[in-house]
Amino acid sequence: MSEHAEIFAQKLILASQSPRRAQLLSLAGFAFEIRPSFFDEESIKESSPEKHVLRLSEAKARQVAESVEQGIVIGADTIVVVDEEILGKPRDVEEAKKMLRRLAGRFHQVYTGFALVEMPSQRMASDFEVTLVHFRRLAEWEIERYVATQSPLDKAGAYGIQDQSAVFADRIEGCFYNVVGFPLSKFYSTMIDFMSKDVDVKSSTTGTRDQIGRRDQKIRTF
Repeated sequence: MSEHAEIFAQKLILASQSPRRAQLLSLAGFAFEIRPSFFDEESIKESSPEKHVLRLSEAKARQVAESVEQGIVIGADTIVVVDEEILGKPRDVEEAKKMLRRLAGRFHQVYTGFALVEMPSQRMASDFEVTLVHFRRLAEWEIERYVATQSPLDKAGAYGIQDQSAVFADRIEGCFYNVVGFPLSKFYSTMIDFMSKDVDVKSSTTGTRDQIGRRDQKIRTF
């Protein structure tokens, strides 16, 4: 079996109840089962967005991996960043409206971190992707209409680029699927490295600090 064919033959466990991540993995041709993580996301607070999504995705994957005898567990986390502030999922309708007002007429960043934990070896790899998104100016009635659908309430930044809010974004720089909730190309590349047994894949939290710094610099100078 070739290296690439072996990737699709792996037993994968998605530690997420996000229907969007499940749809994207299926779109890429991966077979997997779903075992949602119930890790307390509020228990982790990092100053930098990349560390935040990496630590959360790693924690989610590790939690589910504790009950897995064999296979690769996939954890993921997505956040929206504006004015260097992390926006997670809105607590209620009013907070969703406030988030959308902040995003209107400007750029923001979408970060998604993901982690792979192989069992029983407990090998782990993690990485993240960042995409720049620009929203056009939004009328209050547009915000009200969108929030009334209840769709924003389970999404970081109070919007899903794949639903009715698609008409809000007039410019995207980077991976579109990252904005949906899972960077397929980056994930696939990481899987290739991960399945190369002679390659020591380390967590991005500690292993690629220089790479993270370069990405941050690129974002800040956009």
